[in-house]
Amino acid sequence: MTLHADTAPFIFPTRVYWEDTDAGGVVYHAQYVAFLERTRTEWLRARGHAQEQLRQTHDLVFAVRAMRLDFLRPARLDDLLQVSAAIQQCKRASVVFMQTVERDGELLLTAEVKVAALSASGFRPVPLPEALYEEFKQLEVPGRA
Repeated sequence: MTLHADTAPFIFPTRVYWEDTDAGGVVYHAQYVAFLERTRTEWLRARGHAQEQLRQTHDLVFAVRAMRLDFLRPARLDDLLQVSAAIQQCKRASVVFMQTVERDGELLLTAEVKVAALSASGFRPVPLPEALYEEFKQLEVPGRA
């Protein structure tokens, strides 16, 4: 069976709320990590792979192994952000995502996030289920942010 991959980045709109900001109304740096996490979660869900379903069906969870963030411009209270996620590289037991945060087409942050595939019961590295691995491999867009 041949799958036709949609390699366009997944975009998840995110509003900046008071709780996301410092006293000056600027998004606190650690909050970007939450925005990125939500987007990867919604990306999985949009592809039919809810995280709880992966845990129950495949004993699989994902854990962040490494992150590289480049803060370019600040986001502020009430901004509507577009947070993206695309697979840069998929290996047997890890996936590297390229992610961005934009506001009205203005790039605010770039991120490279490596997640490890782990057994939910033992929290040890495991290979992705074959069908998931094949799907993710087809979605690779090397070098794209």
